[in-house]
Amino acid sequence: MPFPELDRDRLRFRPLKERKNRVFIEQDHVSPSASPGPLGPETLAAIRKAGRAVKEARSQSRPVVLAFGAHTIKNGLSPVLIRLIQTGWLTHLATNGAGIIHDWEFAYQGASSEDVRENVRLGRFGIWEETGRYLNLALLVGAYEGLGYGESIGSLVQNDGLDIPAKTELIRIAGQADLDPERAAAAADLVWAVEHFDLQPGFLRVEHPFKQYGLQAAAFRLQVPFTAHPMFGHDIIYTHPLNRGAAVGRTAERDFLVFARAIADLEGGVYISLGSAVMSPMIFEKSLSMARNLADQEGRKIEDFSIFVVDLAESSWDWQKDGEPPPDNPAYYVRYLKTFSRMGGRLSYVQADNRDFLLVLGRELRL
Repeated sequence: MPFPELDRDRLRFRPLKERKNRVFIEQDHVSPSASPGPLGPETLAAIRKAGRAVKEARSQSRPVVLAFGAHTIKNGLSPVLIRLIQTGWLTHLATNGAGIIHDWEFAYQGASSEDVRENVRLGRFGIWEETGRYLNLALLVGAYEGLGYGESIGSLVQNDGLDIPAKTELIRIAGQADLDPERAAAAADLVWAVEHFDLQPGFLRVEHPFKQYGLQAAAFRLQVPFTAHPMFGHDIIYTHPLNRGAAVGRTAERDFLVFARAIADLEGGVYISLGSAVMSPMIFEKSLSMARNLADQEGRKIEDFSIFVVDLAESSWDWQKDGEPPPDNPAYYVRYLKTFSRMGGRLSYVQADNRDFLLVLGRELRL
């Protein structure tokens, strides 16, 4: 007998307009022309080294992949990242589920970041109607349309809404499992949502008045891959009853494979891991292993690339010079450095705030 589950239909969701936010994108965004904070000569040299590596890679039409955590978005850096993809310096963006949510909330209402301590105490943290409804619905529709996680949300923002298929059409597609089982299953999930939430067919308009700050919308518009790599249960959209694990899985799986395809082309390129100490090294190591598996079959190597790991933590170990520390050294348990040190290529660690790193990098690239 299955264990009992919590019934999300019983939760009382509140409108986002009732939430007290701590970050307001119009006043808190970072312009590409902003000045970085004071940095020591070692940090400046490391960021300039990254800038030279990016220039060299792009001069040879090689990829530059940037993976980043939610704080990069929450700190208002989307205008800097938008400029970097507009100018062609970055060829692929990757973030976690929280990065997707903050970016969408900024585009939708111009504000994000709630008081977690207070709202958990009140039983309100993450239980907000619009974020849960629209993002989960975008993933359901995106899964049906064959889109990835990032594409699904980018399309929602860029188009200011979603096309909800007619129930009769969804039922027809759901009955064609022998022809296209993936799309049939995605159609069945969408049938459930249409029935459970009385969704009407046609265009569902969802305005995004602050779209100019939306990184997902910009990537979708510019056709730059922006992949999302969520972990189930980590993000506030899982509180909403519209959330369907299958839609999350389908869209996130596609994004993982799109990310892995980018890593397969990394020879001569650059990978920048900006925060996101868990997600970035984990998806990178699996992707690189798969990429090398295929390259080995074709008689190729993936060895000539640079990795720049950027974080606030002080590094007590010279990973480039001394290799991996022994297990009795606390540095061994700095997961992101341990993982990246095993990947080959040229590893550099940059101790810097994400704002300062991106602003100095932008200056090096003459944004």
